[in-house]
Amino acid sequence: MARDYKKEYANYHSKPEQKRRRAHRNWSRRQAEMSGLVEKGDGREVHHNDGNPANRSSSNRKVLSRHANRSLPKQS
Repeated sequence: MARDYKKEYANYHSKPEQKRRRAHRNWSRRQAEMSGLVEKGDGREVHHNDGNPANRSSSNRKVLSRHANRSLPKQS
């Protein structure tokens, strides 16, 4: 069964809380790009140690490979 992206956006991604979380993740990525830690298309991601993208402290963020970041246990 194919994904219904329009429905998925309407039911989840368009919610204000999800938009805030996405904005925090994007901010962290931009900060890492400006400091030279990551580049566009390099396969690395910014990991938040406590799982909270709103916690913008530099001690909470680190750069990992896509594989390493996605293999970590999901925090709730």
